[in-house]
Amino acid sequence: MLPAALLVLVGCALLRISLLSDLYLRYVKEGLQPLLIASGVVLVLLGLMAFFRVRHHDGQEATDHGHTHSAAGPKTAWLLGLPAVMLLLFAPPALGSYTVARDGSGAVAKRTTFAALPAQSPLALTLTDFTSRAVWDEKGSLKGRTVRLTGFVTPANPDSWQLSRVIVSCCAADARVVKVEIHGIAVPPADSWVTVTGEWRPDAKAPALDATGLNRIPQPKNPYRDTAQP
Repeated sequence: MLPAALLVLVGCALLRISLLSDLYLRYVKEGLQPLLIASGVVLVLLGLMAFFRVRHHDGQEATDHGHTHSAAGPKTAWLLGLPAVMLLLFAPPALGSYTVARDGSGAVAKRTTFAALPAQSPLALTLTDFTSRAVWDEKGSLKGRTVRLTGFVTPANPDSWQLSRVIVSCCAADARVVKVEIHGIAVPPADSWVTVTGEWRPDAKAPALDATGLNRIPQPKNPYRDTAQP
């Protein structure tokens, strides 16, 4: 009976985060939703089949012998269901400033070609595009441009903080960090989502922005998609 209950519990947890809400976007990329739903349905069906099979077997034994021999199994096996219960009752948040603060790489993927930037000002850019241009664009396309960047807050040094993004290719396990040092504006609360307006600081060792404005925004539906706020 215990394995059947665990299968149903895990299946319901998967369906709760993938079919009944958008919580799955905290853990995997958007394209995996159909697979999560299918997995949840299969697990629930397997659990129900196992449950009715055990009930039928116990009923048959009771008819033939007047008693059953079903094993309850070790009580500690219920601990296997704790992760599923957590997803049902309390879904862990998306990766945020805690992950960024412990990422020591700071590497920016090499890029050799850059399209011309539109003339609009302020210019909305993704953090990925901004950091790539700041590090690898020899023509200095960011110089003198007022840009608008979007991300969440990671406290860093006393005189600056980081505007950050966590980007996933498949799931949270392969997450990579993109971050920009922000100067000139007091640090907002950690993990709050903001848009920051300012100019690139070309003499900084890492991608940095001299900020002139900041607006608080709600967390995006998909926090792992690096998008520019218009």
